Formats: sequence, structure tokens, C-alpha cells
Amino acid sequence: MTKMNRRTFAAGSAALAFSPYIASAQKKYDPGVTDKEIKLGHTNPYSGPLSAYGTIGKAIAAYWTMVNETGGINGRRINFLTYDDGFSPPKTVEMVRKLVEDDKVFAIFQLLGTPTNTVVQKYLNQKKVPQLFVATGASKWGMPKEFPWTMGWQPDYHTEAAIYAKHVLAKYKDNLKDLRIGMIYQNDDSGKDYIGGFLDGLGKENEKYVTAKVSYEVTDPTVDSQIIQIKSSGANVFFNDCAPKAAAQAIRKVADLGWKPDHYLANVSASVAAVLKPAGFENSKGIITAAYLKDATDKQWVNDADYKEWDAWMKKYLPDANPADSGNVYAYAVSSTMRHCLNACGDNLTRDNLMKQAASMKNLVVPMLLPGIKINTSPTDFYPIQSVRLSAFDGETWKLFGDVLSNEST
Repeated sequence: MTKMNRRTFAAGSAALAFSPYIASAQKKYDPGVTDKEIKLGHTNPYSGPLSAYGTIGKAIAAYWTMVNETGGINGRRINFLTYDDGFSPPKTVEMVRKLVEDDKVFAIFQLLGTPTNTVVQKYLNQKKVPQLFVATGASKWGMPKEFPWTMGWQPDYHTEAAIYAKHVLAKYKDNLKDLRIGMIYQNDDSGKDYIGGFLDGLGKENEKYVTAKVSYEVTDPTVDSQIIQIKSSGANVFFNDCAPKAAAQAIRKVADLGWKPDHYLANVSASVAAVLKPAGFENSKGIITAAYLKDATDKQWVNDADYKEWDAWMKKYLPDANPADSGNVYAYAVSSTMRHCLNACGDNLTRDNLMKQAASMKNLVVPMLLPGIKINTSPTDFYPIQSVRLSAFDGETWKLFGDVLSNEST
């Protein structure tokens, strides 16, 4: 087994003592759980081409530190084990097997990436280990019949892209003959989900308006050639489905070419700090994305209770982190969802019960979700968040506009 860069985050105060009169027979534990702790496993690209997402893993660790210092989960501390997989599927396989078989974690939480989750999905389902709230919006994470131990969290890419397409059609409804759409997408299942959703949103009768569909690899040093190709197709609408580094490159190249399309940016790369600032705020003006979380750079939330709670947590547990990086908001909200499910398990901390709690969230609101957006699941619906609001970048922050949109809207 190769040497791994392992980070273990289990800081915090000692677990609260349980009353001696609670009979042990009332407690049901699966591997990774004791009276004192719950082990959660995770991998993240702290290095490599998608290292910008490393912010999420660090913020999740800080969240569990906060939970441990405030009493834990029904008195149990969270032992959060996270490995750097560099966004390399073979490394993810190795590390997830170690987390399950050697570290004996209770569940895999927030493993990041579509290809990296894909390579361990069958393994985790065969082992009946929860693969919960994965950090990817591919539609395959909502298939409870085929994969009952895997669940997504964020809006799925297909729905998000379909909403962009509907917005484009509404804007050009009076002059469709002038519509020309160009797309860049990541060459994996996530990119295919985005493109498929956009095309479904357009409808078969409108696919003729797509002038370019160009893929890129996460290992590509730049996406300049792809952007030149899309511009050359005559596109006046640009759908940018790139990971943070490539998304910033694409935004800069669009500006360098003097190209001014209607620009739609995948939510996974909507971070002001990690994408728009490197791309240049002036270059990013007017870009549209779909939002479901409060943006920490938007001053409208400064007196909001959720924001104040999040801001205080950032200052105490991540004092050196950039509050403009949306990964810190995302990590806080998704970890709050996991905290809710673990608390709901009580002393029945079996993997089966954890999945039951995850599949029975009704109108749940966790900190930093946008108003009007709630979490809902059922045994047949493994898509927790299916609502968004469109927002446009004004050169400083994202500004919301329009109503809450959902998959029913598409």
C-alpha cells in the first residue's frame, strides 16, 4: 500500500458522560461507533488540479471540531478521518478501502468528486456502508433502488443546467433565430450530466441552436483552445461547466478575446475567492449562476442570524480561511445536515438507521440555505435539495434575482 497523506481531525472537548442507568441493551452500534465516538471517513483533493476544493475538507473538519467542543452528537465526539486523494480515482479506492476495512468508519461522508465517488459506489453499497451527502451533483447519486446506501446533497447537475436552458429560452423567446449556444464541459459523468440537462431544458426542437460542445480534461494545463473554438462557432450564449481553476481560465480567455456572450457558470465553480477573483472581477461581471446557499460576500445577509452564526464559527475555527470562498459556506451547511441525521439516530447508531434518517428529512432547513429552499427526502427520493435561485455577479458579489426554481419548474 502506498504512503498516504492522512489528516485526522477529532479535536474538541471530551465526550459527555452517559447516565449509568441507560441500559446497554438499548444501544445499537455498528462499526465506527462507541459510547464515546463516531468515526466518519472522507477523501478530498487537498493537492492536484482540483486542490481548490480542499477548502471544503478543511472546513468540514473545523465544523466537527466545533460540534465536539459543544457536546458532540448525543455525547459522542466525531472522529473525522480525511485523506488527500488528489482527485485520482485509484487513490480514492485505496483510501476508502482503508477507511472502511482498517479505520472501520461508521460512514463515508462528503467524499468529493464524480469520478472518485463512482469508483467506490458499488464497493460501499456491497459493504452496506453509507455514502452520504456526496460532494457532487451527478444525478446517479439519487438511485435508491440500485444504490440504497448512496445519497447526494446539492441540487443535481441535470436540473441546474436545465434551469439555465429555460432562462436562455425565455430571454431569446422573441428572436430564437439569433440564438447560438456554446458549451464547455468536464469530460466525465458530471460534465455529461450538465450537458444532458442543458439539452433537455432546451428541448429537442431547440438543440439546433447549439453551435459547439467542447470537452476538457481536469489535467489540461489550460482551456484556452476550447474557448477559442467555442467563440469561433459564433456562440452568443456560453455555458461554462468547468472546475474552479479551468473556470477562472475560461472567464479570463473570454475577456481576452473581447467576446461578450451571455455567460452561465456551473454552481460548483461560483466561488468569489477561488474563481471570480483569479479571473478578475471586471471580467466576471454579468455571469449568471444558480444558488441555493447564502453568499458570504452579499451584504444583504450581514444581519442575518445564520450568517452571524457562520461568521462567528469562521472567526473561531477557521481564522485564516477566506470567507469569500463559498466552500466554507457549503461545508457548514452540508455538515449541519449530517449532524441532524446523526442526532436523529439517538442511540440506534446502526448504518441502516442512519440511512433511514437521511431518507426521511421533511422541510428541513439548515444554516445558510437561501430562504425558501428546504431539504426533503424519502425512501424513493434521494435528492435532498432540488431548488435554486438564479444570481448574477455585479463585479463585487452575487445578486439574486427571480423566484425559487425547482425541477418542477423545468
